[in-house]
Amino acid sequence: MARAIWKGSISFGLVHIPVGLFSAASPDELSFRQLDKRNMSPIGYRKYNKNTGEEVEGDEIVKGYEYESGQYVVLSDEDLRRANPEKTQTVEITDFVDLDDIEPVYLDKPYYLAPTTKNKKGYALLREALKRTGKVGIAKVVIRSREYLSAVVPQGDVLVLEILRYPHEIRPADDLDVPHGDLKELGVNERELEMAERLVEGMTADWDPTKYQDTYRDDLMQLIQARIESGQTDAPDETPVEDVTAGEKGDVIDIMALLKRSVEATGRGERVAADTERAPAARKPKKGAAARPEAPAQDDDLLPWEDEAPTKPARKPARAAAKEAEKPAKPAKPAPRSTAASKPRSKQRKTA
Repeated sequence: MARAIWKGSISFGLVHIPVGLFSAASPDELSFRQLDKRNMSPIGYRKYNKNTGEEVEGDEIVKGYEYESGQYVVLSDEDLRRANPEKTQTVEITDFVDLDDIEPVYLDKPYYLAPTTKNKKGYALLREALKRTGKVGIAKVVIRSREYLSAVVPQGDVLVLEILRYPHEIRPADDLDVPHGDLKELGVNERELEMAERLVEGMTADWDPTKYQDTYRDDLMQLIQARIESGQTDAPDETPVEDVTAGEKGDVIDIMALLKRSVEATGRGERVAADTERAPAARKPKKGAAARPEAPAQDDDLLPWEDEAPTKPARKPARAAAKEAEKPAKPAKPAPRSTAASKPRSKQRKTA
């Protein structure tokens, strides 16, 4: 059985529900040892007395708050609880809000809350009330020596305590160089936006976290295994790796061409390999060509593919296709340019 890292109760109004706090995340990272490159010996760390240099065992170490230089107040774990026994043993819900109102930057770390007594009625009552109202409970809880802001969120049969960041812990984005202002001033036109919407809808899928895997870990293990088999375990390769970029500085990117190719790829059920495709340069107008109105596009105003028929009619999403599998076949029609058309759904996607 999982071991609780904290025990106390959830409090809302006059109701108290005994619960335990359990880890909900288990980081899965490759473990690397630090080595002395001169003889490949592992690097070790030890806790020692800075005055005598002697190593100190764990049971001889205590917590201390330095209130003056070299002067400390020694505190025990019970002292930390004694400072405010109620806060250190209570998940105190003060408000209920919509989960969608909590911006993603505030989400920090999840924990499970589970009842610690045989009477589970109060736990079930709170869980179902949150589900029916679509709300989450905003609470404060003291874990170890800090009071955290948190949200009590129903997830299936369990309540999740999501640790939140305080507003002062969020860095402002004001100094980031992100595009602002009117889209036309940024060079974004309506045709590009419609094509981008078609790509988003074509790659839309039901959320299934089990289909996302850490494939980089496999790539890294493959490199390590190859190094082992080659016998070159003591010789790291310091050759610089070429940067993979979508476009060099100063390149003119034909976004519409990339969007169209991406939409066509999703229509064929292919992955959109944006990280391996270099952006084609936008077609420049011929010298001496007279200025033409933007719409309707003609002759040299045509984008590279607009003088050709669509290579393939748009396919319906998997669910719609399954429902009409038994219906008589109808002649295929070219995919309309409107965003309201049926969009294909991509089965796989390679992230950039």
